[in-house]
Amino acid sequence: MITLITNIKDLLQVRKLSFKKVSGSEMKILPSIKNAFLVLKDDLIHDFGEMHSIPNINADKIIDAKGKIVLPAWCDSHTHIVYAGNREGEFVDRINGLSYEEIAKKGGGILNSAKKLQDTDDDDLYQQASERIKEIISLGTGAVEIKSGYGLTIDAEIKMLRVIKKLSKEFPIKIKATFLGAHAFPALYKNNKDAYVNLICNEMIPAVAEENLAEFIDIFCETGYFNIEQTEKILKTGKEYNLIPKIHVNQFNSIGGVEVGVKYNALSVDHLEVLNINDIEALKNSKTIPVALPSCSYFLSIPYTPARNLIDNGLPLALASDFNPGSAPSGNMNFVVSTACIKMKMTPEEAINAATLNGAYAMNLSDSHGSITKGKKANIIITKKVPTYNYLPYAFGSNLIDTVIINGKIMS
Repeated sequence: MITLITNIKDLLQVRKLSFKKVSGSEMKILPSIKNAFLVLKDDLIHDFGEMHSIPNINADKIIDAKGKIVLPAWCDSHTHIVYAGNREGEFVDRINGLSYEEIAKKGGGILNSAKKLQDTDDDDLYQQASERIKEIISLGTGAVEIKSGYGLTIDAEIKMLRVIKKLSKEFPIKIKATFLGAHAFPALYKNNKDAYVNLICNEMIPAVAEENLAEFIDIFCETGYFNIEQTEKILKTGKEYNLIPKIHVNQFNSIGGVEVGVKYNALSVDHLEVLNINDIEALKNSKTIPVALPSCSYFLSIPYTPARNLIDNGLPLALASDFNPGSAPSGNMNFVVSTACIKMKMTPEEAINAATLNGAYAMNLSDSHGSITKGKKANIIITKKVPTYNYLPYAFGSNLIDTVIINGKIMS
């Protein structure tokens, strides 16, 4: 199957395969070709260039993209899409003045979702998650990471990861799985937290590894959740089972989690709403990429990740949705990009880089996703007619997507 897209107003994120991520001032550069063509062959990007050099090709389908922009599909490297029900009641609690921490203390938050998930069977959980996957595909996401962490028992965590594995087989987008048993402490272990850490290390991680259910391991390293010592123990055990570290850090406090992430060669450190100079210095000269989750800051009315501080210090940055029932009930990466520009003072170029190429890096997908590169997956967004790509984050409330193509096939 050969698809030819012609008369593209602006073909964005055109890269050589050698570009794995962009950092610092490089993030302000978004390579593009104006008045371009793009050839998709089966599920891969085959060729592209300026219209005047278009080859003689016998295409099965031709799409005229006059006045439209084409860019790679979004790469969302941090989500919790597999969950049961919702937490709209807590949303109202926050409106009435309760904090995230206060809601958690009265049985809400992660433990609320865990109870619902434990009571939900596999098929129902899969169906709920399927609807969310369909939604994010329609919004332009072509690769996504999904965490467990709403199980908090061996059986429920395994159930979540099996659902993620089934989703990865049934849907065309690339889905990466992360084991997040260390998301919160179950009520049963409230007064014996180290016992739960031992359960994670001695039983959960081996069970996950035995079925090959996850590529990554994650921990919520935060005051009131998992401390530095517990985080190190879980990361060390995870690495023994070939699970690549990713960490929730600095959402409310900076307690040294960034340094621990770098020490254990974490692929990413996510949240970072609170940062200090030690965190910045730890990230320099490391392979660990910071990931910002602006939808979470928007929904909880907490500070935004200081993107300018990170980028101006020469660091890379990825953007992700944090799609979850409690703090970011949306997987709309278009909104994420807009919010990063509006609230975090990222330029459109920086935000698009962060949500495509750098997002792919934060999932170990740099070689196959995140840019318009020959040989990469044919996952692209064709916008509606727009003045420039600056209009995409500017018109934050409008659906500007005309067509989504995943693996060379039109999805919407």
